[in-house]
Amino acid sequence: MSGEDEEIRGSGETAGDGIRGTAPGTAPVPLSVLDLVTVGAGSTASAAVRTAVDIARTAERRGFHRYWVAEHHSMPGVASSSPAVLLAHLAAHTTCIRLGSGGVMLPNHAPLVIAEQFGTLEAMAPGRVDLGLGRAPGTDGATAAALRRTERLHEGADEFPQQLAELTRFLDDSFPDGHPYAKIHAVPGPVQATSPGGVQDPHRPPLWLLGSSGFSARLAGSLGLPFAFAHHFSAANTLPALDLYRASFRPSEVLSEPYALIGVAALAAESEQEARRQVMTGALSMVRLRTGRPGLVPSPEEAEAYRFNELERGFVDSWLGNVVHGTPDAVRQGLDDLAKRTGADELMITANAHGGAARLRSYELIADAYGLPA
Repeated sequence: MSGEDEEIRGSGETAGDGIRGTAPGTAPVPLSVLDLVTVGAGSTASAAVRTAVDIARTAERRGFHRYWVAEHHSMPGVASSSPAVLLAHLAAHTTCIRLGSGGVMLPNHAPLVIAEQFGTLEAMAPGRVDLGLGRAPGTDGATAAALRRTERLHEGADEFPQQLAELTRFLDDSFPDGHPYAKIHAVPGPVQATSPGGVQDPHRPPLWLLGSSGFSARLAGSLGLPFAFAHHFSAANTLPALDLYRASFRPSEVLSEPYALIGVAALAAESEQEARRQVMTGALSMVRLRTGRPGLVPSPEEAEAYRFNELERGFVDSWLGNVVHGTPDAVRQGLDDLAKRTGADELMITANAHGGAARLRSYELIADAYGLPA
């Protein structure tokens, strides 16, 4: 193992301190929320952010463990391009639910900037901030080049382990003497505790690695970090990635045993027909995204009127096969089966629908199905 690996493994919080949750009600594992802060046709980004606040507060009230937002760029229907800004807003409207990034795309940013942003979030919401990191751009190649100010995009992903080690050093203020960054400090951060009269909060955001393939699974396992897998858009890779994570896992100061959550697309409604009607808006949105026509999330009426061609219909059928949807009882059964089949330690639910009311109602219905406190 390299010295950089040791740097990452030797930092962070202990198991049980913000990583592992408790299964609420009759749920098989802890339940959490992944929000893309989607913008529906006929609505605005301001409305989407208000819905995000409503969902976060509902999740907190009903006993969900954490609420994450994901970094995406140049997508009209997704208003989560700035996770740190959104999380600061959400921290002001919640009191105890964990808040985090699912994730920040590390190659898009200087590690020092991320350390400063999440150190600030930790100061705003002590002990309840997660820092989930991915190595994909979260957008198309041209947008990634604009974000990173370089055309050499492959280097960002190739350098991910080194960027991760650098970020960890900034979070822990642990560059060795003689390092070019030894006198550079991420503030807020541990350096404040070593200044005359300084007192530093004992917490710092735990690091998570995110992935949709085997690379981050293996890296997270080798570093003893928690792992989040994007089952909601890479279902075929879920079991291989989780197996690889567990096989690669080495105990660390962060975790003594593996901890993996999976992102799950799920939507509950009072009837099977209404659930299908709602998820079709996400299906059409995905068709447009995959064919280079990203836009606002279409309304149910627009999705009903759309005529899918044969190729699009095949994609939709495949995509819907990985979306748990239907009545609350059907969704509960689907989530139970998925947890059992994958052995996931936590399910992070993302709702795909046009309107905020349908998404919010879905989380309420799922909470009811598991007997979570009202």
